[in-house]
Amino acid sequence: MSDNTNIAAPVGLPKLGAPAPQFEAITTHGTLRLEDYSGSWLILFSHPADFTPVCTTEFIGFAKIYPELKKLNCELLGLSIDSVYAHIAWVRNIEEKLNVKIPFPVIADLDRKVANLYGMVSMAESKTETSRCVFVIDDKQNIRAMIYYPLTTGRNMDEILRLITALQTSDAKGVATPANWKPGDMVIIPPPLTIEAAEERVKTKGIEITDWYLSKKSL
Repeated sequence: MSDNTNIAAPVGLPKLGAPAPQFEAITTHGTLRLEDYSGSWLILFSHPADFTPVCTTEFIGFAKIYPELKKLNCELLGLSIDSVYAHIAWVRNIEEKLNVKIPFPVIADLDRKVANLYGMVSMAESKTETSRCVFVIDDKQNIRAMIYYPLTTGRNMDEILRLITALQTSDAKGVATPANWKPGDMVIIPPPLTIEAAEERVKTKGIEITDWYLSKKSL
């Protein structure tokens, strides 16, 4: 019988808007802590395994959007239940075979400590691999978004960039963003909370009014 005493036990899923679970982990860039990213946004993402085809395409995709994320004060941090040696070998292989340098660190989570803190292991899908999870953590270290993908489906990098931009726009401008919103599109003005305010809203000039509860404006 194998000894699992060093494997961290699952603690359940984090909650949107709640503080992100703190951790310290070995990575391809040395030991890092979540608090090291305080003051910047962070995309913490997991992949099932090194040297696998879908994950390789995703790492290339993440590397390509990394400069755009940096402009948004956002960092990347990968994770899988592989050793740091496997990570290093894979990252070097991607650069050698595909001419793409991976600029962000990757957590070696052999004891599943971080994976279980963030609910990254889905026993129904795989007992030995992390799912394709994305956690958006803001500059105050709160969880702002979570996305889970199955093992078979690679992530959409444009959507991840759009999500970060939408969240930061909402924070900065006090607005919401509609379906399929992209930078430059109109944003949604928060709906009024009183009858009097609703009556004023439908009379407001300079905004696009569908009805009192649905109004948009350009930034």
